[in-house]
Amino acid sequence: MDRDVHIGDRCKVQNGALVYHGFTLEGGVFVGPGAMLLNDKYPRAINPDGTLKSDVDWEVSAGSVGYGATIGGGAIVLPGVRIGTMAIVGSGAVVTRDVPERGIVAGNPARLRGFACDCGHAIHQEGSGGAYACATCGRTYSLPVQESARL
Repeated sequence: MDRDVHIGDRCKVQNGALVYHGFTLEGGVFVGPGAMLLNDKYPRAINPDGTLKSDVDWEVSAGSVGYGATIGGGAIVLPGVRIGTMAIVGSGAVVTRDVPERGIVAGNPARLRGFACDCGHAIHQEGSGGAYACATCGRTYSLPVQESARL
């Protein structure tokens, strides 16, 4: 864990996870083993004049992980990315852009594959609106149409 990382209550950060300063983890976040949450969009060891970079020579691109979200083992979250509330990032995914609330993303680059229930299972759309339901626990959700249309 780097300095200036903000970790909410009831989070679980597994072995070998790297969370760099500028990241905020809201409550109940899970970060799997070997996951990396990065903070530098333009990494260089030296300045253009060849001098060694110091803290004042670069700008942190802060990122955040919303309440209850899951970052799978070995996933990489690039600088400045926001992972939404209760979202799931699949193991090994490379997240290059924001993930919507409850979004399930996987792959390299990570793409939206569906939406997640509080219980962690995928929810499925009911009809043509933004209504979703979980076949596992029965919870229902109403997602904004613009998010559900991205699938």
